[in-house]
Amino acid sequence: MTDIYEKINDLYDRRRRAELGGGDERIRKQHDKGKLTARERIDLLLDPGSFVELNPFIEHRSTDFGLENVKHPGDGVVTGYGKINGRLIFLFSQDFTVFGGALGEMHAEKIAKAMDLAVKSGAPFIGLNDSGGARIQEGVVSLDGYGHVFYRNAIYSGVIPQISVIMGPCAGGAVYSPAITDFVFMVDSTSQMFITGPKVIETVTGEKISSENLGGSKVHNSISGNAHFRGSSEKEVLTMVRTLLDYLPQNHNEKPAITDWDGREDLRPEILELIPFDPVRPYDVRIVINQIVDDHSFFEVHKEFAKNIVVGFARIRGESVGLVCNQPKFMAGSLDIDSSDKASRFIRFCDSFNIPIITFEDVTGFFPGIKQEHGGIIRHGAKILYAYSEATVPKITVILRKAYGGAYVALNSKAIGADLVFAWPNAEIAVMGPHGAANIIFAREISKSEDPEKTRMEKMEEYRETVANPYVAAARGMVDDVIDPRETRIKLIQALEMLRNKTEDRPHKKHGNIPL
Repeated sequence: MTDIYEKINDLYDRRRRAELGGGDERIRKQHDKGKLTARERIDLLLDPGSFVELNPFIEHRSTDFGLENVKHPGDGVVTGYGKINGRLIFLFSQDFTVFGGALGEMHAEKIAKAMDLAVKSGAPFIGLNDSGGARIQEGVVSLDGYGHVFYRNAIYSGVIPQISVIMGPCAGGAVYSPAITDFVFMVDSTSQMFITGPKVIETVTGEKISSENLGGSKVHNSISGNAHFRGSSEKEVLTMVRTLLDYLPQNHNEKPAITDWDGREDLRPEILELIPFDPVRPYDVRIVINQIVDDHSFFEVHKEFAKNIVVGFARIRGESVGLVCNQPKFMAGSLDIDSSDKASRFIRFCDSFNIPIITFEDVTGFFPGIKQEHGGIIRHGAKILYAYSEATVPKITVILRKAYGGAYVALNSKAIGADLVFAWPNAEIAVMGPHGAANIIFAREISKSEDPEKTRMEKMEEYRETVANPYVAAARGMVDDVIDPRETRIKLIQALEMLRNKTEDRPHKKHGNIPL
């Protein structure tokens, strides 16, 4: 009879083999590239000692191209669950030392099982991606494996938060799973995403480009918008993931936790000195944000993409909120194709996970131009209207300076479902700005005037006082209150407290058809 201790020793030997992945030499090569191993990443991300592994002994079952002689326990991916800041999460971490992290049938099955458990447990799911793509030797079953992962990404969207961290190459089919998830993180220099790599592009089109310039972290954070965050090291990026989760609930049935706050005086008189009330002078809207939210609580999303709008999470008296803010520092805060996409996606995420949305509005309108019109600004701009209208979380707007045209309507106006709209006393709310309006309405008087410029200025002021001032909108109920800018934080605290138990239904349907 075999001694039980021999069986136990054999168990631990097998675990050690699984933990070694592709072996010491491949681990060394991973480190030489400036990259951590799959398990080292898990240790950095999770609370110490909290990781519990799932399916460590799974192996592929392919017998083609000599694969029957090349097997590694775990099949190139580590899956399991653990805690971040004491809260349950599920994850996978691809092991580049085994088959280059390539996804095969059993590799995909491990990921799918972990995703299913995450949904059953109502916990966020994080993917640490480091993969060359589909495992070519396994043929169609590897593609089928991707399909099972994509399907879960899609049907679990809005059920639990899903986060992708790109920590190496992510090519071909491998990029679609991150694209469906809620947030994508990348590491400078060592992570890339692309459908077809530089060699294929050169072969097909003759264009030459490096992997980094084609699909590196800077490209996807600033140009394509496919990624939301980037950091200079894997440690920095994984720390950012931990920070992001602090603002989110575990699932769609919960609300984010209310944390301790700094206790500083809620009246913020400094705001009058920091913001230019002249409607044409630019400023950084982050100044307003940092004056109003809890100290050091603003966590910006998509910072480098579509800079004419700023979105991100913050806390007001410890309550997590999502902020959507025009940025007068870029394009006068107008809305274009990219900023429309950026805002809409963020709004829909907040609504999915019960995070109140606060809009700081200072918008000249939708950005004009042939390129924008031909690029589909109508369709993209409609996404903002759709996202705000569909959202049922608490929705509050503060009009800081300008609110012109269709952009005023789109940015959480009362007409499309805002719970409360506040305006500063200098706000201008109208179809267009006083300059353009005066040139149209008073064109004849200006042209016949002895001093056209003086007449134009007089007519601009007349339009501003007659039509564009916030009291006109307030008189018609489109603005709930005109407030002292110094009391903005106080008004938002009161509003959030009042709306904390808000419930609102929409007509029953399978789903709407957002203008994609």
